[in-house]
Amino acid sequence: MASGSAYQSRIAAEQRFFKDCVDVHNLPEIFHYWSNKYVLPKLQALGFKGSIEFMIDPIQWQGERNPGRVIRCLSLGSGNCDQEIRIASQLRARGFTAFQMECLDLNETMLERGQAAATEQGLADNFIFTAGDFNQWRPSAEYDAEYDVVLAIQALHHVMELEHLFTAIKDALRPTGVFVVSDMIGRNGHMRWPEALSIIQEFWSRLPPSYRYNNQLKRYDEEFVNWDCSHEGFEGIRAQDILPLLNSTFHFERFIAFGNVIDPFVDRGFGHNFNASAEWDRAFIDEIHRRDDEGMRNGTLKPTHMFAILRTQDNGPTMSEEPFSPSFCIRPPTSVEPAPSPGPIYAWDESVHDKSVELQTACARLAQAERRILELTAELEKRTAWALALNREYEERTAWALELNRLLEIEKSRPALAVTDPGRARRLWRALQRAAATFRSPSATPTPSRD
Repeated sequence: MASGSAYQSRIAAEQRFFKDCVDVHNLPEIFHYWSNKYVLPKLQALGFKGSIEFMIDPIQWQGERNPGRVIRCLSLGSGNCDQEIRIASQLRARGFTAFQMECLDLNETMLERGQAAATEQGLADNFIFTAGDFNQWRPSAEYDAEYDVVLAIQALHHVMELEHLFTAIKDALRPTGVFVVSDMIGRNGHMRWPEALSIIQEFWSRLPPSYRYNNQLKRYDEEFVNWDCSHEGFEGIRAQDILPLLNSTFHFERFIAFGNVIDPFVDRGFGHNFNASAEWDRAFIDEIHRRDDEGMRNGTLKPTHMFAILRTQDNGPTMSEEPFSPSFCIRPPTSVEPAPSPGPIYAWDESVHDKSVELQTACARLAQAERRILELTAELEKRTAWALALNREYEERTAWALELNRLLEIEKSRPALAVTDPGRARRLWRALQRAAATFRSPSATPTPSRD
């Protein structure tokens, strides 16, 4: 079971990052171009109109098979609950209202946003909001073996204790229940395996400089950085273990796998640099996808994303696109990894992009960075001045307290003070009153009387 200071530090980092994250699904337009062209047909081939229907349909199926009772759903790592609210809204639009959606998340601030949104949209009666850590979650006695559907929408790659969670989900599901997953199953920390990294570097060398700006980290990446984003929080903490553990714990009823080399070009970091309406941009993404698909079909590359519907027991063959069965998509472990080599330098002479536009883009980003630096510098100066003033006040009060303590020690050594020297006792009392006033008001620090 996860515990200890390192784990608590990750918990704190995760809470800080997502506390003010209002839109966690803000994907670039180029992502939607790629997913609508290449991923959507995979969903449609298995009978789903789209990715949201992949989550909605299993809930409605449970209702159709169990008329007359409320279908109980649990969504793990629900965040702001925007996806769950969308699911609930569409279920009700279909005329299906006999369901209850429990949203579980570590971040109470995000759950509060979800609760407010559900209430605003008139869906509050269909929701329960539970704050908790799914690394340690177990169903309560009331809900043990009572969930019809457990949803994990881009949540499992934040889980350290996958074995514990999968066991808890098996215990929580009814015998006829389903576990519905949409998640990332690539390398831990969303890093690239060597076989994918070399291909990414090939395509990276053809990216104009304006496309190499990292919108998440606010920096320019001349070379592609194979960054491990699991160092602080839980992002991708055990992503590569998800598929093997699911395969050994559950039975796959339906399975869709896709993506690998394409990821960094369509994600939040660099995807916003592409124009989904531009011919060159679309052709570039199409070419990467073809390379991806070829590598995944011959087994040299393994998918980094999946949709899956799972059951606790085998109920027949898995529906999937050939050759992408769950077992085929598991990447075998490797003992030796070659050192990455830098990609080639961008060939300006062969570029189809306008050099003056590239220069204008670079200048605009430099101006934006300069403004941000000035803002941060002003904030740093303000905080530094405040810290110095606070330190001066602390030193003055410390000196005053030490001097007062010295005077008290002297006075305690004089017997029968109030009787033998009432004037001195009054002066000492006034000094104590001034000390008390000083500590109540930081505006002035009087010098202790030496009487």
